[in-house]
Formats: sequence, structure tokens, C-alpha cells
Amino acid sequence: MAQSIVMSHIQTQPLLKHQGTARGSVEISPDLGLTTVEVVVEAEGVVFPSGELLRWEAIKEINAAENNCFVLEDGEIQKAIVFSELTNRVYSLMPTEKAPTMLVSGIPMHRIKGTTPDRDTVEKVRAVSPVKGRVLDTATGLGYTAMEAAKGAEEVVTIELDPAVLEVAQVNPWSRGLFNNPVIRQRIGDSSEVIKGFEDGAFSRIIHDPPVISLAGELYGRAFYAELYRVLRRGGRLFHYIGDPESRSGASVTRGVVERLKAIGFKRVERRAGAFGVVAFK
Repeated sequence: MAQSIVMSHIQTQPLLKHQGTARGSVEISPDLGLTTVEVVVEAEGVVFPSGELLRWEAIKEINAAENNCFVLEDGEIQKAIVFSELTNRVYSLMPTEKAPTMLVSGIPMHRIKGTTPDRDTVEKVRAVSPVKGRVLDTATGLGYTAMEAAKGAEEVVTIELDPAVLEVAQVNPWSRGLFNNPVIRQRIGDSSEVIKGFEDGAFSRIIHDPPVISLAGELYGRAFYAELYRVLRRGGRLFHYIGDPESRSGASVTRGVVERLKAIGFKRVERRAGAFGVVAFK
């Protein structure tokens, strides 16, 4: 099955200088920078090897929307955006120079200042290296954490609250491994409830990368931390993403997280400033 063409202003910007030129070919990425193809420049727009025509009007529309990614199908473009009736939130793909991030009601779900979502993910997973055994990823999102952890794990169980998030991931070229990697097992539901169904000591590593505390306060609470402790095997490691430790709010949240993790049994909790979180050892 052919993959959809997904683009952003990063891909369309170089095309504009070819408008009005003689017929020729231009190299462009059809998948947000993962690969490149040659498109044919015509009076109406550019034609991809699949035969899809991207019109100049659409190219200009994409180029003007710096915070959106677009899917091209049957000659028409539409924003990669989904509204969820479950959470009453809007999810959309936001381009970066590498992997896109997801905006949740306008809030980026990855670090993008001075880094990119793919590099941000590597830092998070590296915090609990070596990654081995069974890994729990408590918030699937675009699947970057699950895919990175799957490089070393025997199995990755990843939980997503909102199916609308996975709708966005399905059109994101950088998320394809989430759906075709046999090591990854997806679960739909509230992590604070799903986790109760796992046996004691089920996981060697846990990567807890929740939304900001204002959106998911229960995932920062003592009761949920006690469940994380229970399902983590002895000798296992937990990485908890929090946010910028140098910001006032980040510093405050970090202090509370460290106190609660120690209170429920983690004997050693270390800050990982480079990954914007902490690692707790059982």
C-alpha cells in the first residue's frame, strides 16, 4: 500500500522559486525529510512519481502555515489535525527540521528549542540505558519513545489514552515503526488504570513521559507512582520526564516528583538535566 505524501513549509519553500520556470525536475521529500524523490515542475504545480499533482496554490498554502503539516491525497491537501471528542482536545502535527512534534491544544509534546523531537527521544531512552527486557512506555503519543526503546528491548508495551492521537500518528511518516514493529504492543486506555492489570515486576525499564502536569495531574500522583514501583522489577529503572529543570515551574514540579518517588519506595532518584527528567532505581 502506497504511503501518503506528507509535507510542511520546510519541503515547499524551495519549490516556490521554480514556479513559472520551464519544465524540469526538482528533488523534494514526500515524507517530512525521511526520503527524497524527483518531482516534475509543470505550469499547474509539481507532479510526484506516483502521479499526484501538488498545485502551486496548495504549495503557497502549505508554505504559509509554519506550525502545520499537510497530507496530499487525490490532488487535495488537508492539515494533519484531529479533534478528539473524548478529551475535547485538538491534536496536530507540527514540523521541525527533523521529526515533527505533536501539538496538544497548541502545546508541543516534545522539546523543540535547541533540539528536535527525535534527539529529545534518544536522550529520554538513553537515561535508562541499557534498555533490555520488557519496557513500559506510559504515553504513546507519536510513538517515538516506543520505537527507540524497541531497538534494545524484548518487548515494548505502550499505552495511549486517546485514539485520536494514534490517528495523527498514522499519517506521520516518522511514526511508521509504531505500527509495523513486532516488538511493540499497543494498549488503549488510561495509564493509571491500565497499569493495574500488569503483574508485579513485569518490566525491566519504564519510560514515563506524561503530558504537562496541568493536563494530566493524576500521572504525577503518589498513587500512580506506587503502581510504577510495583510493576518495575527489582534492579529496574524508571525515567520520568518532567520539563525544563531551570524554569521556576519545572524546578517546583521536579522537587515534588523526587519527594513522591522516594516516599513510595525508590531508594535512589537522580536528576537528568540533559533529558529534562529524573531516573529512579528500584
